[in-house]
Amino acid sequence: MQRSASGWINGFIGVVIFAGSLPATRMAVMELDASFVTAARASIAALLGLVLLLALRQPRPVRSDLPGLALVSLGVVVGFPLLTALALRHASSAHTIVFLGLLPLSTAVFGVLRGGDRPRPAFWVFSLLGSACVVGYAARNGIEASLQADLLMLAAIVVCGLGYAEGGRLARHLGGWQVISWALLLALPVMLPLMVAMRPVSFTAVAASAWWALGYVAVFSMLIGFLFWYRGLAQGGIAAVGQLQLLQPFFGLALAAMLLHETVSAGMLLVTVAAVICVAGARRFSR
Repeated sequence: MQRSASGWINGFIGVVIFAGSLPATRMAVMELDASFVTAARASIAALLGLVLLLALRQPRPVRSDLPGLALVSLGVVVGFPLLTALALRHASSAHTIVFLGLLPLSTAVFGVLRGGDRPRPAFWVFSLLGSACVVGYAARNGIEASLQADLLMLAAIVVCGLGYAEGGRLARHLGGWQVISWALLLALPVMLPLMVAMRPVSFTAVAASAWWALGYVAVFSMLIGFLFWYRGLAQGGIAAVGQLQLLQPFFGLALAAMLLHETVSAGMLLVTVAAVICVAGARRFSR
């Protein structure tokens, strides 16, 4: 019971940190190329992860862990950041945040397929209701039509759910921060040259806000958030703790309103309460 509670606490901290990812990415890609932002955030986080691994003398993962780490790398280091960065060039962060309502369901499905989770039928009812509340809220308040952005975000949700589930599975024996650090290092030989190749012609021409936003997604979204998130998934269950992501769109929308002055409906509060109820119900029937 204590381990499960700790998992939910760690998962919640991770969700709060991740909530700033899309608004910060939006700020960054308004000034910087999306490919550069993706490569730079991964490269910076990988170098920080390497320092942690060396400083704490962590053993290398065994060969059987490498396919799983590759899936984590493709899902959350390359796939999700790149696809969302490209989507944010065609839509607002408030629009793309809506799709995060589908991420708990994606994570839960892959948690069953890859992580061995076996939640009860009532869990799926609450999971579907939570996703429906979030997506329905967005549709009711009107979201601009952008087929390209929508397809990119749907693809991002699928690869991210896979990366979350695989990382949560590996974290059970590797540790949360170790999983993301090794996954980042796997991508570094590709990300670092890409960062250099796609760098802006003039660094001084880029607004300071874009650099601060890049720093946030590199240090917090790409590394620190995962320290809590993967540990939470490992402790509390991938499918169960993954439902906390139902709250992420509302944290993100609030940040989008504060930082980017994007319009957020007053109905957010009511739907947030509904999402919290669904998270609580999913937690109760997760095992």
